[in-house]
Order: sequence, then C-alpha cells, then structure tokens
Amino acid sequence: MASQEPPADVERSVLLVHPHWKTVLRPLFVAVLTVAAALALLVAIPSGSGAGWARLAVGVIAIVILLAWVLVPILRWRTTTYELTTRRLRLREGIVSRRGRDFPLLRISDVSFSHGPIDRLLGCGKLIVESAGEHGQLVLTEIPDVQEVQATLFQLVENEQQRLAGER
Repeated sequence: MASQEPPADVERSVLLVHPHWKTVLRPLFVAVLTVAAALALLVAIPSGSGAGWARLAVGVIAIVILLAWVLVPILRWRTTTYELTTRRLRLREGIVSRRGRDFPLLRISDVSFSHGPIDRLLGCGKLIVESAGEHGQLVLTEIPDVQEVQATLFQLVENEQQRLAGER
C-alpha cells in the first residue's frame, strides 16, 4: 500500500506568514482621521453657490488621502509574505509587480529574534537571519509569533544540514 506522504527530498511549505497586523494600525488611524475631518469640513461648508464645488474638493482630497495613505499600505501588508519551506526562506512582496528573495537554508548560519515590551504584548517582533554569502544579515520586522518562527526556522536549518550530510 502506497504512503500518502511526499518523499523526504521534496520541498514543502512549513509556515506562511504576513507581517503582524499592527502594521495596519497607522493606516486605519489615518482613515478614521480623514473621514472625521472630511465630515467636519462638509458640515462646516456654508450653503451657497460655491458649496457644491467646495464639497466636491473635500471629497476628492479625502479619497486621494484614503488611497495613498490607507489603501496602499494595507495592500502592501496583505501582499507581503514570508514562507518557510523545507529548503529555503522565501520573501515575497509587491502589489502590482512582485519582488522576491529566496534564502537557501544551507546558507543560514544564525537565527535570532528580539522584541520590546509592546511587541511582546502584541505577539510580534524582529527576526534576524545571518546568511553566509553576499546577503549577510537579513532583518525582518513585525513578524507574528516571532519566537515560534525563529524556533521553526532554526529546526529547519538543522534538518536540512542533517539531510545533506546523510546524502554524502
């Protein structure tokens, strides 16, 4: 009877995360302020012959602000991914055009993390990956459950080193 598990030498995804949700707090705060300011200005504009154009201008400015400082950062957050596979660390980002970097696990020499008091409360932090080669140090900020990600990445690096040593 055939096993349903893939062979050990096949690359498979282990963990896929987006930056922590706290990165969208500032855009959401800007959205609330923009809507509140636009509503206040719309109420404050006196009725008259130029009121229509003034209200239209307020609406257009509010929409531009919402697009530039709210929608774009939220889309950037949503389209940024960090993926750990059994062979590499993959970084992907970009809204319209995509960019990516792959770090083979065999080139990773050290994995550490740090987080301050607020990050600890929110469950996120900074992941520091040392890579042997031209890339040097990679610092990923706003990683959710950074301690678990660090432990998982460290274990994957050890597993890959053992797998390669067993092939020799």
